[in-house]
Amino acid sequence: MYFLFFRNIGHARGRSESTAPLLWKNMGRLVAVSFFLMLVAPMPGWAQPEAPSSTEEIFFREVPSVYGASKFEQKVSEAPSSVSIVTQSDIKKFGYRNLSDILRSVRGFFTTYDRNYSYIGARGFGRPGDYNTRVLLMVDGHRINDGIYDQASIGNEFPVDVDLIDKVEVIRGPSSSIYGTNAFFGVINIVTRRGRDLKGAEMSAEAGRFDTYGGRASYGDRYSNGIEFLVSGTYSNSPGGDRYYKEFDHPSTNRGIASGCDWEEYYKLFSKATMRDFTVQTLFSSRDKGIPTAPWGAWFNQSNTATTDQRGYFDLSYERSFSNDLSLNSRVYYDHYQYRGIYAYNRAASGEPLSLYDLRDFGKSDWWGGDVQITKMLFRNHKLLVGGEFKDIFRQDQGVYQRDPNSVVLDSRKSSFNGAVFIEDQYRIFKNLILNAGARYDYYDTFGNTLNPRVALIYNPFEKTSLKLIYGEAFRAPNAYELYYMDGFTTKAPRDLQPEKIQTYEAVWEQYLGDRHKMTTALYHYSIDDLISLQIDPADNLLVFRNMGRAKATGVEWEFETKWKGGIESRISYAFQEARDDATESLLTNSPQHQAKLNLLFPLIRDKAFLGTEFHYVSPRKTIAGRNSDNVVLTNITLYTQKFMKGLEVSASIYNLFDQKYGDPGSDEHLQDLIEQDGINFRVKVTYSF
Repeated sequence: MYFLFFRNIGHARGRSESTAPLLWKNMGRLVAVSFFLMLVAPMPGWAQPEAPSSTEEIFFREVPSVYGASKFEQKVSEAPSSVSIVTQSDIKKFGYRNLSDILRSVRGFFTTYDRNYSYIGARGFGRPGDYNTRVLLMVDGHRINDGIYDQASIGNEFPVDVDLIDKVEVIRGPSSSIYGTNAFFGVINIVTRRGRDLKGAEMSAEAGRFDTYGGRASYGDRYSNGIEFLVSGTYSNSPGGDRYYKEFDHPSTNRGIASGCDWEEYYKLFSKATMRDFTVQTLFSSRDKGIPTAPWGAWFNQSNTATTDQRGYFDLSYERSFSNDLSLNSRVYYDHYQYRGIYAYNRAASGEPLSLYDLRDFGKSDWWGGDVQITKMLFRNHKLLVGGEFKDIFRQDQGVYQRDPNSVVLDSRKSSFNGAVFIEDQYRIFKNLILNAGARYDYYDTFGNTLNPRVALIYNPFEKTSLKLIYGEAFRAPNAYELYYMDGFTTKAPRDLQPEKIQTYEAVWEQYLGDRHKMTTALYHYSIDDLISLQIDPADNLLVFRNMGRAKATGVEWEFETKWKGGIESRISYAFQEARDDATESLLTNSPQHQAKLNLLFPLIRDKAFLGTEFHYVSPRKTIAGRNSDNVVLTNITLYTQKFMKGLEVSASIYNLFDQKYGDPGSDEHLQDLIEQDGINFRVKVTYSF
């Protein structure tokens, strides 16, 4: 019982009829639509550009740039991956409350929420309770995945206020060739705002359903001597609402009503200072969350069943460009992560009065490290990147203990070290043909070494046409929880646990149609080997993590973005994926085969008032118990205003406008097969700059 199931990664169960014919049917339709749009829209240079009536109407006049795809700035059309960028303007005008909201709007991504943490699903893979270990999350290039569970936090537990985000770079596909572990399905790089973007003080306050209140105070500026800084603090509190779970509908458990158990409180502190070539960045956040679902056999309707997650770091980076097309980037850092859980259990036998006790779980990790990279133009057509990094996790503590009476169930004190070297060459074979190739060698003291390449051929037959063929490999190293979490009663330490590996083949067509339209079509196939799963050893009936799984998927993604004359913006996307367990051929759990999204932005009053509308469709997903969830159709609307009064911005958002009742698949630790999500919700937010 003891938290062995805490981080359990569930396998798909059962079988379903193959949908491969439907896959190719949808691929054919999307390719046909893509060619049609290319034919009917004017190619760059073939038609006279339409003069925009304001600077806001210039949409794709310049192809945007991305940093996270190759660790240097490059045009999205030349990046060795399929990239989406969400801007600060998008965050405001569509009312995104946290990183989970942002990622849910991105092509091919979906999220789930178990009333404690939010999880990322990408390209049909989103195992319930996997703690986002297969996506690398960064803030300004600094790794956020922690040193115990490798968790990428994307809900309110994400340590940076979304108001401080300048843009979010979503880089799809394996990127272990430059980033190492976790860059499995993709990389998410958060680029934060600078002091010059604030030019003074900025304060915001917000209120929402369930008596949710929060606020932020920030200050930033850039001075004539070159010093630039930003400092910000955020606080939020919500008592939450009552939750009903039919699985606990019994007189002894309050008829299934979790009262006052869904509460949340968090604060976030962030600072960034730049002087010449040096940048210092610090971050600390703490989030407490009540858990109404009573997971892992905890007693239901106990408001003290809760988790605390704390995350912090200090980062000193140096960046210098020299006159001979040489640039140097380096950083040193210190990171901290701490998790605490309190879970109420009942020791009384059935029919006896309650006799509750607390079982407490903790994980604490501290690490430091550094990296250096050199970028150099060679022979006018090679952009060469070489670098290396190391990380010393000198504390990886985990434990479980009981209060009243005191007893220790688990006390693990470990440490680990890893280092890597990498190289990448962006070779411009011709003016419109690029070969991007690179590889990274990683060494871990826990399992040994691994080598991961990535190769991309990028062809630009026209100025705003990009065709990409990409092959990549990536790995996910076993984390401290999988290696060392054992209590001797129901779990034991694994032997020779190896990293998970993925191979991905992808073809991408990106087409900018004039200055107002962009179309993206992507086809991909991946296979995963040595998936780490929690298994029962028949020799002793103890649970142990082993490399037991294999999965594969084929999919297609299509997206069309437009900014119409007059300022109306639209983005429509569709994703089809078929992700299966390789041994059973059954669909993976929590894997929707279809996703469709539509974003519309209407300027009500030019440059002052906007109406943002989102429609999300997610097809049924298989649950741990082998059932299917319902179709999900969500509608969100946001009214955003600015410039009516100098420095004042006001927004009002309604989420799940039509109050759809739906649930996300639960994990093995939940008694609930589906965990009900919020119905209609709202938020009002006011921001004032001065």
